[in-house]
Amino acid sequence: QSEELCRLSHHLIVLNYLICTFDKLKSVSSEDIKITDAVFDGVEVRVFEPPAKGDESLKRSVVYIHGGGWALASARTSLYNNLCRIMAESLNAVVVSVEYRLVPKVWFPEQYHDALRATRHFLQPDVLAEYSVDPSRIAISGDSAGGNLAAAVCQQLSKDEDLPVRPKLQALIYPVLQAFDFNTPSYQQNMNMPVLPRYVMINYWIDYINGNYDLAHELLINNHTALNVGRALSFRARLNWTSLLPPSFKKNYKPVVQSTGTEAIVERLPALLDVRAMPLLADDATLARQPPTYMLICENDVLRDDGAMYAARLERAGVPVTLDHFHDCFHGCMIFTVWPTDFSAGVQTRNSYIKWLDENL
Repeated sequence: QSEELCRLSHHLIVLNYLICTFDKLKSVSSEDIKITDAVFDGVEVRVFEPPAKGDESLKRSVVYIHGGGWALASARTSLYNNLCRIMAESLNAVVVSVEYRLVPKVWFPEQYHDALRATRHFLQPDVLAEYSVDPSRIAISGDSAGGNLAAAVCQQLSKDEDLPVRPKLQALIYPVLQAFDFNTPSYQQNMNMPVLPRYVMINYWIDYINGNYDLAHELLINNHTALNVGRALSFRARLNWTSLLPPSFKKNYKPVVQSTGTEAIVERLPALLDVRAMPLLADDATLARQPPTYMLICENDVLRDDGAMYAARLERAGVPVTLDHFHDCFHGCMIFTVWPTDFSAGVQTRNSYIKWLDENL
């Protein structure tokens, strides 16, 4: 059965890749929004600018990092082009959508480096002035794998003492934040949920860190973070879902902790314990430096608990957090707002996300 699921996930990845490849839009501006493609420190971006108003002061801004398992989608696909255009219109904000390089052209940490370079470039005072952006009103945001990159970028920016401008907020949409435990309650509850079954997510991780699919089963049963894997011990308390999740999430699920596993996995793939790939593994001091955070999670999503645990740890570190939990929604739903995939879940989550940004940015 696991082999069949693995084959199915490959078919889904290939299908998604074909859809995204042939659905790229040119930077065609409308009367309402100016859309241009640019290069920020070697990284392609798409910039959405609302029209200037006569007596207007500087605009607020959102740096947006798209999802797609670090391997799919694009800032130029219609789904993300539509989302960023609506954000720019609704917020009267300059939206910078980062076109980071994808698997299999590059692997971790290159996607992270692309997102970090583009964001750092944009945060330079002369660049912000060029786009008439208020340096004190900038958010970093992203969904799914883009939420992973947004969180990792935000953590690094908080440590950069030479950075003249820092983000005011971060807004994470059903982010993927760890590959330490593939048996959290939401991974167990939603293991076969459409759009993102557990095996598909494991394969995305393997692709991202340039591993081999023969490791999928060992990752699934948490052999890579067993009690005898010395490198993993110091991180265990940082994502102990038995203490971080509410009873309504934990239900009757039991932790899956192997006493004896395979330490060679993390020796071969050190990215499995690299905080730049796994923002949930960050220490408390790093978390305390994060800006106020919006966290959107969906009940029907293997990644629900990644976001919930990160929200809990940020709150414990003293960071103001808004946890927006949608009980009837699924992973990826926010970008599905255009026919023929115009779902009420997409409109509902997108409106809630934009409302929070409007009230807080």
